[in-house]
This record gives sequence, C-alpha cells and structure tokens, in this order.
Amino acid sequence: MEQRADLLEILNSIHPADLNYQEWINVGMALKHEGYTAADWDRWSQVDPARYHSGECFRKWGSFHGSSEPVTAGTIVQLAMDHGWIPERDPGHELDWEDEISREGVVIDSAWVEGREIHEPDNWDPAKELIKYLETLFEAGEHVGYVTQSWEKTDEKGTRWLPSRGNWDRTAGQLIQELNKCNGDIGAVVGDYNSDAGAWIRFNPLDGKDCTNENVTDFRYALVESDDMELEKQNALIRELELPVAALVFSGKKSLHAIVRIEAADMKEYKKRVEYLYSICKKNGLKLDTQNKNPSRLSRMPGVIRNGKKQFLVDTNIGKESWEEWVEWIESVNDDLPDPESLESVWENLPELSPCLIDGVLRKGHKMLIAGPSKAGKSFLQIELCISIAEGKPWLGWKCARGRVLYVNLELDRASCLHRFRDVYDALGWKPEHLNSIDIWNLRGKSVPMDKLAPKLIRRAAKKDYVAIIIDPIYKVITGDENSADQMANFCNQFDKVCTELGCAVIYCHHHSKGSQGGKKSMDRASGSGVFARDPDALLDLIELETTDVLMKQEENKAICQVCIDWLNHYDGLIDGVSQDDMCSSVQMLDYCREKLQSLDFKVLNTKVQEVVDKVHMMTAWRIDGTLREFPKFPPVNLWFDYPIHRDDESGALKDIQPEDERPPWQKGKEARQKQAEKQKKDKQAKYEIAIENYRFDHDNTYPTVKELYEQMKSDSEAVGEKYPAEKTIWNSLKKLGYTTDKETKRLVPIPKKSGDGNEE
Repeated sequence: MEQRADLLEILNSIHPADLNYQEWINVGMALKHEGYTAADWDRWSQVDPARYHSGECFRKWGSFHGSSEPVTAGTIVQLAMDHGWIPERDPGHELDWEDEISREGVVIDSAWVEGREIHEPDNWDPAKELIKYLETLFEAGEHVGYVTQSWEKTDEKGTRWLPSRGNWDRTAGQLIQELNKCNGDIGAVVGDYNSDAGAWIRFNPLDGKDCTNENVTDFRYALVESDDMELEKQNALIRELELPVAALVFSGKKSLHAIVRIEAADMKEYKKRVEYLYSICKKNGLKLDTQNKNPSRLSRMPGVIRNGKKQFLVDTNIGKESWEEWVEWIESVNDDLPDPESLESVWENLPELSPCLIDGVLRKGHKMLIAGPSKAGKSFLQIELCISIAEGKPWLGWKCARGRVLYVNLELDRASCLHRFRDVYDALGWKPEHLNSIDIWNLRGKSVPMDKLAPKLIRRAAKKDYVAIIIDPIYKVITGDENSADQMANFCNQFDKVCTELGCAVIYCHHHSKGSQGGKKSMDRASGSGVFARDPDALLDLIELETTDVLMKQEENKAICQVCIDWLNHYDGLIDGVSQDDMCSSVQMLDYCREKLQSLDFKVLNTKVQEVVDKVHMMTAWRIDGTLREFPKFPPVNLWFDYPIHRDDESGALKDIQPEDERPPWQKGKEARQKQAEKQKKDKQAKYEIAIENYRFDHDNTYPTVKELYEQMKSDSEAVGEKYPAEKTIWNSLKKLGYTTDKETKRLVPIPKKSGDGNEE
C-alpha cells in the first residue's frame, strides 16, 4: 500500500490539463499495469473539468489489455519530473519499482528558488524599446515579421484576441530608421494596434516573401514561455538556468517571453535543440507552453500596450553567451565526475596498484596497442597472447597472469579464426588445458562503430570476469577521421569506458602509416592521429628487420641440424655417435645420417630437410619496441615470425641488425655505392666470362690471347647492339677478373685460387 500511496502522490503533482491526449492515455495504462483502479484514474482526471467527460476513463480502461512493452510507473514518474516534481533524496523513501529515474539535466532545485521581481520601466519610450529589441535580435538587412492587426475569438475557453498574418516586407534597418523619426508613435511605423490585444513580432528573420517556417532564413532563436507560474518565479528560473537569452519580454499579461539563442544550422537541428531546451526547462521546474516550438512563431512586441499594461523589455543578453556554452554548462553540472582529492588525505594510505597482466608491460584494467605493418602476423601475435593469458604461460618471454579472455574478431570468417587458434596451439606445442578461458566474438560483416559497439560489448561481458579483451583490428570500428585528433580522442575514450565498466585490460591492434617507418620513433609509426600512440598505457610496435644471406644460411643450418637430431633420436643409440661440434654442422649431420641410415629412411629425412629449409626461407625477422606508461622501457625484443607463431631470437643473431631506414645517411650512401660497384663488377665479369667461353667453344677449349678476346667481345657486343671495351681496357681488367697470360703462348691463363690452408686449389 505504501507504493500505491506514493505513486498516487506523484500523480497528484501533475495537472491533467498540462498533458496532451496521448500522455493522459499513458497515465491510465501505467496505473492499470501497476495494479490501480479506473476510479483512481477518473478521480485524478476530474481536476481538468474543461476536458473531463464522465464515464470516459472507465470505457478506456477496458480497452487496455497490456503489451510486450507495457507502459509502467516510470512513465508517471518521468511526467511528474518534466512538470517540476523532485524525487525525495532520502534513501529511506526510494521508489519500489525497477524503473530508472534519471536526473540528467537537473541543475537547480526549483522548489528552493525564490521569485525575482520584475520592474516596469518608469520612463517608457515605446520606439526605443522596439529599436533595442530589433538591434539585439536582427541584422540591418534581415526582414522582420510583425503583427499589429488582431481579431476577437470567443469559445469554451472564453474571449481572446488572436493575431492576423501581419507584415514581413521591411528589414530591421528600415524599421529602425523610421522608428528613430516617429517621435514615440510606433503605430506610425508598424501600424496602429488594438490596445486591448497588444501586438506581436517574429523573433527569427524571414525572406520577405511570407511568414511560414519555410520562409525563415536563420534558425537563430526559440521561444520559452510559461503561463502557469508566477511571473517572479519565471524570471528567477530563467536566470538560474543561465538560459542564453537575447531578449526577455513581459507579455503584458501573465508570462515572460524569453527569446533564447538556438543558433541551429537548419530546421532539423533546430527541432533537436528546441526539444533539448524544453526538456531541460521542464526538468528544472519551468513549465512551458509546448505550442511555441516552431521557428516562425510570434512573440510579444515590446513598446505597445495590452489591456492597460505595457509590453516591455525586461532585459537583454542575459545568461550564457551562446547555445554551445549553455549546453556545456548544463552537461558539466551533471557530469558525474569525481571531486578533486587532497594528496595529504591519501598520503599514508595509497591505493593498491592494479596487478600485472603482462609482467613489466601491462596492468589489469589498462590499455595496450600493438602496431605494425601488414604481414607482420599481428593477428597471430594477439592469438598467441590470448592463449598465453588463458594458459598462464609466457608471451614473447613476458610472464602473463592467468585469466579469462575475450577475442573480438572483426576481420576473419569464423572458420578461419577458429582454425588459427588450433594451429597456434599446435605450433606452440602447448596442451590446451583452459579452452574454457577463451571466448571468441566473431563479428566479421556485423561490426559497428566503436561508440555503438562499446555498450554492446560491456553488456555481454558484464558477468564474464574477463581479465583482457582483445579487439582485432580497430580499423573495422573506427568512428570518424583517423587523422583527426579530437575524433580519435573520442574514439579512444570508448576503450576507457570498456576498461572502467568491466575492470579488464583492453588490447587492440592498428596498422602503420604508409611509407618508410625505420627512421621514425615507435610512437609515430601508427597510422592516423598521434592520439593512437599517446592514448594507450602500453604501445608495442613491430618493425621488420632486413635479413642477410649469411644469417638465413645460419638459420637454415640450425633447422637442418635439429631435423637430423630429431630423426636420429628415433633410433636407439644412433645419436650417441654424434659429437657436440657435429651437431652444429648441417654438412656433418647429413653425412652422418647418410652413413648410418638405410636408403629409404635417408630419403624420408631428405624430404623433411627440404621442408624445413623451405620454411626457413619463409621466415621474417622483427623487432618490438615499447613505449610504456607504468613501467621502465624494456630492451628491444627480436623475434622470428615462423608461421603461424612468433618465437624469440634465442641465438641473438638479430641483435645487431638495424632496420634499413634506421642506418645513418652516410652508411646508407656507402652501402648503396658498394652494391652498385659489386653489380657492375659482376656484370663486367659475366661479359668477359661469356666471351672467353664462346671463344673456347669454337677453338677446342683453348684460351684466347688478349687480342683474340677483344675480337670475340667485339663480335658478341655488335650482335646485341652493345658497346664493347677497348683492347687496352681489356688488358687492364683481366688481372682483376682472375686471369694472367702465358709468357710463351701469350694466351690467357686463370690465376690459381688459394684454399683456406694457403695451398693452391
């Protein structure tokens, strides 16, 4: 019964005359849904005798049969708040139903606002009143609509004066000029008016053709008017709400007309802003006439008499200076931000730091960005991280806390994604003991912008106790221009919401910008605004290392040795005959296997060797640099992307390799010149070798003399249209290319090459 009494008490704070028909129906539906009677609805409706019809509530009541989305008590609560009712703040008087009661936008307690008197001007100059109004609201060249002619209407509401369509053919500048000359007789300028009715003016500029909404040229102002409150209370609330009022006019009867700056770009934005304005006014106890929303609406003209009272300017340019400033103020009052705290108050009792999720890199509840170029295996890297967290195993050498993780897959189809997880598990060689700790949300083809995805993600993850959520990749959900700092700041704020609401880490992946990356700092490589690099608590950046032939030969040698060792371990005692030194030489291992294994087994081994050699040549080398907010910077991590996993460079072979673009300019120039010289030497040597071999082929394998070589090179070059060297040039180049001449025959002789022990080969 306490709930029943409370709801009826709330309902009694709403006057039925203030509601439209649909709102009145909604009250009835809500009462029936909450278990009240038709008599309760009928008793309340009788307060509006002008519209009350006996028996109507009972007839309507029978047609309310409920629905899948019923109208509940929350509707009555919201209507009451819109009309000035303030919920009790005592927690002992909380409402007993589940509907949320939002106080967003409530900035004042209207019940405690004292009225503010309005003073009628003593020395009243009607022309100056109107001039000030026009100068405040309009530019000189803008057309102004106004009405001085009225007509009398009598109906059930009584007798009242209504405006005609009026005039709109003159500009504000023309009217001001004429008013300055009228000696206080504004009727001589705008036309005589009925002093019982007063006169009206439109507050938005027109095109000079008509006075409809379509003729409004600038959606600059909106009208705030209340007929159901004391004038002093209206005046106080308008000022307390800091409404951006350009002109505040007394209507000459029972209301103030506040001409509020809306500054909308078009009709669509005007409607949206007026709805917001009216909503804030209602929530703060300022009861409005909701029929005043259209931009071509008439307001009361200052400087005229209405039924013996003056229509006058109460004030101009009060409250906030602009619509944006006012909205920002309204939202700041309701921002729900914590108050500043004194450091002294917490100095001896500092809060615990969030525990580490990735040791020395990332804490739980923080954000991490993994950035890198395409083909770096970023998705595999994140899948490896998922598995490491789920299994509580190291990731790239960093210890990971064990916990539940959600992988948000935005790029791969479901089957490919699931197979990747299996492939990575197999390549890591880990037993999948905690598969129930990995959830995958497959959203390929169904992703939405991050500002829309965040609340959906939070709702689904609220009770899952995830320690990390991995979003791969973020370009699929970016909202706005990735090069815009403010838009990307708003985008990154969505990750903060997820972290804060769920208490888990958010890890996401982004690509590098186009062009060379080696010369940039790790923070500057991610594509788009610098916000990407500066927002996360940890940034891991991958850059590719340029491997050499020697390095790849070393990796090939290690891979072959390991295959041979694994193969020999299948046979009892065979591995015992291999020395530690031999285990490091692929040549020695293959020779040993050829000697000890049967022909068929050795053929199978050779197939395995070829497979690992091919795989080595597909490997790419990478370096991870880190920028951390919570921890000291770690040394660069070098690794191989050995599809489908990344593995540490345990041998340290990658340590001294610099990314191509990180080398100093002098070194890059020197290496470029060396490469060019080597290429020219090889090309030159190839021409000489071809000419020598062509000669020997035609002369029973005999080497030519210098002159004969010259003739041969001349013939070969002319055949393909190329230049050929002079005879003297050939003679000077032969020794550099490894030839000398026999003293007796004068024919070319290859210079013997030295072997490693100094003997001639």
